[in-house]
Order: sequence, then C-alpha cells, then structure tokens
Amino acid sequence: MKVPVFDITGGEVRQIEISDAVFGVPFNEAAVHQVMVGMQANLRQGTADSKSRGEIVGSTKKLYRQKGTGYARAGSKKSPTRRGGGSAFGPKPRDYRQEIPKKLRRLAIRCILSSKAGDGDLKILDSFNFDKPKTSKMVEVLDALKIDSSAVIITEKAETNVVKSARNIPQVITTPAGVINILDIISHKTLLMTEAAVRMAEKLWGNSSAQEGK
Repeated sequence: MKVPVFDITGGEVRQIEISDAVFGVPFNEAAVHQVMVGMQANLRQGTADSKSRGEIVGSTKKLYRQKGTGYARAGSKKSPTRRGGGSAFGPKPRDYRQEIPKKLRRLAIRCILSSKAGDGDLKILDSFNFDKPKTSKMVEVLDALKIDSSAVIITEKAETNVVKSARNIPQVITTPAGVINILDIISHKTLLMTEAAVRMAEKLWGNSSAQEGK
C-alpha cells in the first residue's frame, strides 16, 4: 500500500510503501472487542466496598415488641431495609483483571492500524524536528495537516519536545510506537505517525504476523 508522507508545513514530500501485514489487515471485530474489554477491565481498581449487616456497628436489640404496635415486625436496626443498615448485595473488593493473549493483542493492534489507514485517518509525517517545546508550533503542524479533531501522535520513541508541545492541546495525546494502546487509537479520530514510527510498527507487529502463521 502506498501512502503520502507530509512535512510539517503540510506539503507532500514523497510516497512510501507501507506493509499490508500491519496496515492492510481485514478488520476482526471479535478480536478488537475482546482486547478492548480486557484492557478496560484491567483499568478497574476493584476497591469498591460496602458494609453488610454484620459489619454495621450498632445494637442487635429488637426495635420494639413483635405484636400490638401497628408496625411491621422488625428485628435489628442493622437490617438492609432500614436507613443506616447494611447493604444486602453491595459491592465487595474484587480483581477484574483479564489475561489478554499476546497474539490476540497484536492482531487487534494490526486491525486498528489497518482500519485507520483504510478510512483515510492515518497521516504520516517525515519528522517533527522541534528544537524546543512550543505548543503554538504543534498547533500549526496540525492545522497544516488539516487535523481539526482528536488525534494520537505516534513517534518512534518518546520525544520530549513533541510531548511537551502537544500536552496542552485538547484531545491530542502522544505515545511511542512500542507502546501503542488500541483504546487511545479508537477514542481519537486521526492517527498521526512519523515515518520512523511507521517502520517501528512494521518491525514490531509485522514480524509477529509472520510468526503466527507458522
């Protein structure tokens, strides 16, 4: 697949070939959904806790006599049916973590990258070459590339000047190619990658594709 490469002024500088093994994979909805659910589950702390009637501090004395009061029969004030009582089926601390197989995670990443490329939401930049952090300069780059919505900026490795230039721009995040997160990519419209990041992604995820086929 051939795609254009742009410079920071928005001009096309050349066309490059990108790997179909990474950017041309048919979309596997089941794999992507399973990985998304697993990643979202792994983000949950699982610390929610409520007190049962046995954990409530208070008297267990019967509130009033069994008959003759005109009220429903009632025992302890710690009953879940009374204000201040325990919770009948409240949350308890638990581990929500799910194991995500490596092959499945890699497949999901390739599917998401391919989806962005197929929908025209993948833009490739030759490089940033920022001498110093400057938010206005990053805004100019995004405007030049006609990126007017949410975006994920992916570089080969963490670039301090790029990260600092983009961190104050709403709905724009940065990440190195080696730690691509499909939740971030799905939740943002445009995927902006440097050419070096594209080659890194091909190296990381393309080789795994060949190994899985053996």
